[in-house]
Amino acid sequence: MQVQDAISQAQQKTGIGSKQPDLPARSLLEIWQQAISDSSACPAYTCLGETLSYGEVDQLSRRVASYFQKKLKLVPGDRIAVQLPNLMQYPIVVVAAWKLGLVIVNTNPMYTVRELVHQFNDSGVKAVVVLDQFYQTLCDALPDTAIEHVIVTRPLDLLPEPKRTLLSGAMKLMGKRPPLARDKHISFTDLISGGGNYIAHKASLDDVCALQYTGGTTGASKGVMLTQYSLLSNIAQSLHVTSILEKPLKNNIVVAPLPIYHIYAYSLCMGLIPATRGHTILIPDPRNIPLFVRSIKNFKFELFIGLNSLFVSLLENKDFKKLDFSNLKMTMSGGMALIESVADDWERTTGCIVSEGYGMTESSPVISMNPPGFERIGTAGTAIPGTEIKVIDQQGVEQPVDGVGELCVRGPQVMAGYWQREDQTAETIIDGWLHTGDIVTVDDQGYIKIVDRLKDMIIVSGFNVYPNELEQTLTAHPGVSQCAAIGVADTKAGEVVKMFVVRSDSELTATEVIDFCKQNMAGYKVPKFVEFRDELPMTNVGKVLRKDLKAQEKSPV
Repeated sequence: MQVQDAISQAQQKTGIGSKQPDLPARSLLEIWQQAISDSSACPAYTCLGETLSYGEVDQLSRRVASYFQKKLKLVPGDRIAVQLPNLMQYPIVVVAAWKLGLVIVNTNPMYTVRELVHQFNDSGVKAVVVLDQFYQTLCDALPDTAIEHVIVTRPLDLLPEPKRTLLSGAMKLMGKRPPLARDKHISFTDLISGGGNYIAHKASLDDVCALQYTGGTTGASKGVMLTQYSLLSNIAQSLHVTSILEKPLKNNIVVAPLPIYHIYAYSLCMGLIPATRGHTILIPDPRNIPLFVRSIKNFKFELFIGLNSLFVSLLENKDFKKLDFSNLKMTMSGGMALIESVADDWERTTGCIVSEGYGMTESSPVISMNPPGFERIGTAGTAIPGTEIKVIDQQGVEQPVDGVGELCVRGPQVMAGYWQREDQTAETIIDGWLHTGDIVTVDDQGYIKIVDRLKDMIIVSGFNVYPNELEQTLTAHPGVSQCAAIGVADTKAGEVVKMFVVRSDSELTATEVIDFCKQNMAGYKVPKFVEFRDELPMTNVGKVLRKDLKAQEKSPV
């Protein structure tokens, strides 16, 4: 049996079909405007104990759009970086950008100076919105960029008075309110203090509306060009899959702990959930499990978005297990492999099966999902409607059902290409097929199982980590001659980084290696383990054999 035949049978059996669903709107902004027209008074987002309705978020976004256009002179196509955790300011800025036709550059707040400089210069960012606690790192990067405007927000900027003043004073006393040089930035409060008049931009389906950076096998991360069409197509596909629920998603309370700067959460929090008029509970710091649990304990949430490492942490918390899960009807998992024992524990605790999916930034992001009622734990589900897949071997020969090879995808959700990288785009999209770099097998029921990653990518708690980037960074250390990074199994994070190092300085220690990495890499990229070697396994042309290192590895977990 051919893979696509098995996929088609699975789509028919589950009721999702194979045809691409109609777009829910002609732009992301139109989805938002539809919500305003019929659900303006409904709650849109809750964060830090405060809730804003769809209408209130829209009103604030109009003021921000006006400031962007009139004061900062931003025009359609300009890139704006959003360097924030999950705060209410995030959707406000994004909706304002949509109104003006600006291109969102989602930026991890934890990035180091080196990472910020690369991303901002590569994308040509003109303005950046940043949280105060990350402002100093941004300042250190600014001299090496062409950024014209910096907007700084504090966590409490949208809280009402007198709550804001009281909490602000308390944070200052606790040393959690970093001082800011007022003449070097614009305050977010300035953006929302004015009027809301602006000239709206009418988007085209072909418009690039987001540059989503993903690491590359060449070391430097690349900007994935996501268009209105690719994102809307993927939202339509995901909506169609969830429509087979006994009670389709509508006006649901959604727990959203995953960072919106990640494409998975961005598409959900800014697309699918507004399309279903959902109420999103934003979690600024999902690593603070006690605070996370307190933030959601008073809500009878119906949809939970997570990933394996987060499920593990929550299931270890006794207060989480006491929550009311009676309304929970769907738990979505993506970003990293779901461990079967964790899925079983989640179902026992919450009474809800975890529905695992698979995707990548280059596909906006969803490629496959486990349809509700037809979940098969340990698989990535079956291809979503409008998506063709094939499995090929190293010679490009298409494999049958149960064959092993690289997954290739064709569908309307596939990216327009890599920003200013035509050669690399041509290497990734061949004859319309997106080559994922993931090794899979598809069974005769049409379910996809991820076997391995062709490109050596490491996934740490849902974050993509690319060995070449880490190796290039670490070899800048004067005491390092050569190095190689691999992922090793971890019961909580799925994988963590291990670095093998050949020293040029015999006195170099593992602590010094890790400290250097902390200064030059985001925290999740920093190796947890360092092993010194006299030499690394190489091919006859001098390429490090990471595969051999992984085979030799017996890691602690």
